Amino acid sequence: MQSSSHRPWLTPANLLWASVCVAVVTIALKTLAWYVTGSVGLLSDAMESFVNLASAVFALAMVTVAQLPADDNHPYGHHKAEYFSSGFEGILIVGVSGGILWAAVHRLLSPQPLEQVGWGLGLSVASSALNGLLAWLMFRTARTHRSIALEADARHLVTDVWTSAGVLVGLVGATLTGWLWLDAVAAMVVALNILKEGVQLVWRSSQGLMDAAVEPEVQATIDATLQRFVSSQAPGAVRFDHVSTRRAGQRRFVDMHLHMPAHWTLRHAAELRGQVERALMDAVPGLRATIELLPTDVEAHFDDRPDTAKDEVKAKVK
Repeated sequence: MQSSSHRPWLTPANLLWASVCVAVVTIALKTLAWYVTGSVGLLSDAMESFVNLASAVFALAMVTVAQLPADDNHPYGHHKAEYFSSGFEGILIVGVSGGILWAAVHRLLSPQPLEQVGWGLGLSVASSALNGLLAWLMFRTARTHRSIALEADARHLVTDVWTSAGVLVGLVGATLTGWLWLDAVAAMVVALNILKEGVQLVWRSSQGLMDAAVEPEVQATIDATLQRFVSSQAPGAVRFDHVSTRRAGQRRFVDMHLHMPAHWTLRHAAELRGQVERALMDAVPGLRATIELLPTDVEAHFDDRPDTAKDEVKAKVK
């Protein structure tokens, strides 16, 4: 099977447009399912689809902003815009979970009979199949493009699928047993499930906006790349320290000091720095490296508190 890199139409923007269209279709299907059955569980499912639509529209806007080139006011680019998308989506999910809980408690206190359950089940299953297929495509593309906005929308669609499954279980249970309260209980479980998803999305977005370090596997790749350059020189001739990393949407950044003998010519030092930069960018796609050159016997000092993680990296690449 071809990867998304061989399918130019599988871009974050195109898939988010597809998400907007699918959200409109699922809203229609689930609202109709609620209308014909009177199930509060199906109503909660339809309410979440409105969140899907709002989230997809906002994510599309933020992905468009994130792709803008760097300018004088944003020299590092606009990649962090995607974090606003996932955070906004998380807040919407938290809000709609409260609305679902309110409706479920009201229905639990005042149960109502269900009608035309077969039609409701069929419409709900059809909408879930659409969401599941789109989420699968989104996850594949999100990994390729490192798009947190696309991943957030995909995770929400998966939550929607599980939501529908829970609603269907409650609906079938209420129909078979006559226990109408099962429908309301299913809606409550749905609300708590999507509440958890919303809180997780808000948390992940906050970490991205706070310049969280790159993933552990990416850090290991950076360390290994630097170690190769240390090993290729005379013992003690070259070392790296104050290695720090951060993530910003699709981009990753690394800053460091490269120490080398003071008698090296500027040309020699610049050539080595260029080799290190190219090796890092080849090893980690989308990485931007900033390397400051210093003599081996000169140390840089900072006013901020010592960072044990940086000390560990320094020890590894000596």
